[in-house]
Amino acid sequence: MHPVDVAPPVAPGLLARAIGACQSLRGHRLPWLALAFGAGVGIYFALPVEPSDTVAIIMGLVAACLLFTAFLWRGGLGLIPLLLACAVLGVLIAQARTQLVAGPVLGYRYYGAVEGRIILIDRSASGATRLTLDRVRLDRMAPSATPRRVRISLQDDTGVTPQPGLRVMTTGHLLAPSGPTEPGGFDFQRHAWFLQLGGVGYTQVPLLLAQPSKGGASLVVARIRAAVGDGFRARMPGQAGQVAAAITTGDRAGLSDAVTADLRASNLAHLLAISGLHMGLLVGFVFWAVRGGLALIPSIALRHPTRAWAAAAALPFALAYLFLSGGSVATQRAFVMAAVMLGAILLGRRALSIRSVAIAAILVLIWRPESLTGPGFQMSFAATGALVLAFGAFARSDRPDWMRGWRGAVISLLLSSVVAGLATGPFAALHFNRIGQYGVLANMLAVPMMGLAVMPLLFIGLILWPIGLEMVPLRVAGWGIEWILFVADRVAALPGAIGAMSAPDWTVLPILGIGYGLLGAGRGRVSRGGGVAALILAAALWLQSPRPDVLISDDARLIGIMSGDGRWLNRESGAGFVAASWLENDGDIADQIAAASRARPDLRARGIILYHARGKRDIPEAVAACAARPGWLILPETVETIPPGCDLLEPERLRKTGAIALFQGNDGLVEVRTARTLQGDRPWSTDTR
Repeated sequence: MHPVDVAPPVAPGLLARAIGACQSLRGHRLPWLALAFGAGVGIYFALPVEPSDTVAIIMGLVAACLLFTAFLWRGGLGLIPLLLACAVLGVLIAQARTQLVAGPVLGYRYYGAVEGRIILIDRSASGATRLTLDRVRLDRMAPSATPRRVRISLQDDTGVTPQPGLRVMTTGHLLAPSGPTEPGGFDFQRHAWFLQLGGVGYTQVPLLLAQPSKGGASLVVARIRAAVGDGFRARMPGQAGQVAAAITTGDRAGLSDAVTADLRASNLAHLLAISGLHMGLLVGFVFWAVRGGLALIPSIALRHPTRAWAAAAALPFALAYLFLSGGSVATQRAFVMAAVMLGAILLGRRALSIRSVAIAAILVLIWRPESLTGPGFQMSFAATGALVLAFGAFARSDRPDWMRGWRGAVISLLLSSVVAGLATGPFAALHFNRIGQYGVLANMLAVPMMGLAVMPLLFIGLILWPIGLEMVPLRVAGWGIEWILFVADRVAALPGAIGAMSAPDWTVLPILGIGYGLLGAGRGRVSRGGGVAALILAAALWLQSPRPDVLISDDARLIGIMSGDGRWLNRESGAGFVAASWLENDGDIADQIAAASRARPDLRARGIILYHARGKRDIPEAVAACAARPGWLILPETVETIPPGCDLLEPERLRKTGAIALFQGNDGLVEVRTARTLQGDRPWSTDTR
């Protein structure tokens, strides 16, 4: 027996149109499946509570039924249950990933011996060396309660020189990863959960060697990376060598603060982050070099699939770059995308197509579903999808002769800069609250140099390195890097180079993602029109998103009150990370000292009355004032007697709620939002301190 088409009882005209719409997507279903799968992953992370095992089993059965229904309706409406099944599978895979990485998290402040193996070395925001350790041992703590990994910043660099693979020990302060600095803000607890970080902290004691390294493949790769980075610095003096080390090995420790600030202000900081751009430039160079070389041999070019051979040759170089760069999550994602593109060429398919982008997105989300919530995934696929659509339309048009050859290559790079910049701009503004006003100009001047000279010449220099002929290509690559730094410096110095954007309501990001997804997956006017409508809605919600009138940190130490001149802060120092986060989310370029020097706003006209005691000595006065006129009573510790009508906020309560935001509504009522409410009851949302 053969399966027959079964359709639900729908009006004949509507059914015919629905079937026609589904059939019109034959050969173009993968983008829709990727969109549905991503929506399922997003739904999982937006859930207020973690699904139970029973619910997971039920969802698995539902997915199986939907897949069976899709098989029965495969000649008609089968796409609809297939999309629903992909969404359910997205939820299930995200939940499975959450359980797979689960590990102990510190439940209290720890001070004592810390021992572990170094698996990652990077820099904190303050520039301190930061180590990620696994195989951790903490004093007086059972192995079952010890975090799998901890991250510790070194305040004293006089100890042993850190190297990946070394087992080291020190005495340090550790605590659980902190929650969002404000309701709806960046969730570091969730980020740390998927990194398997159960504790973060610092040490002021020199690092000691606990056990000599036993070697291993990871240590060999780490030593190769270190040797390459040191070699670039020795052969390319100044910041050019530091940039070369950063874009090849991922080591940005030697970059000066001035260079980093210029690159950020000019919207060129992405040139330092090893991602799809660098992987694409390397793979593209190897592919075209191999294919061009084979084209010079007619006996091979006319008889053999040189395109597939070039793709096969480029894949090992992509893998080598993955290891050389340190294998960060962004680089791994870039490698998956490159591998999919090269695989499509090997199979005789188009490399740059929305289908390839969709396959890469599905693979990345199956492997690391949590990446959906990060700016790296969003910006990478927004840029790649936009480039595919733009160049697809460009390829279908008739191009004049002056757009071919080397001039066409330069124009293509310039077009890539503009398209990618426009596509990633909203996500960059949403996550980082900063906009390089002249970013398009800077990218048009710098990215072609990176693609045509810097990356190819650094690669050639690495190949010629063993035979001592690397100096010429590295010297020229250094000139290219100096040009990029010159552009960054000049653009950053322009008036109004940095623009600030306030953080939108949390609903804006999913709507923005849906809009991009519909534009990428859609083929007709309806779907793409829906994408445009979603983008317009996201922009409208962004513009209307209010910032909290009052923000209270999760330890009651920092208070921020919004005024006409910006947010006033009650402290000039201390809680610097929280203060900087609040000001950035406000779209305020002032620092903490400037914000604290502002006049304190009077909230009584807005119906909000605050009494804050900075220390124990101030508690009686604050309590007495609240007794005379009830309001919000913010204290550094719990008191036995609370005046009637006063709403107490003290550390014990804030441990459960996280940071608090107060909004004064048009009706005069005060809306209270807590970080824990928006986080939900999830595995990673533990007490914030």
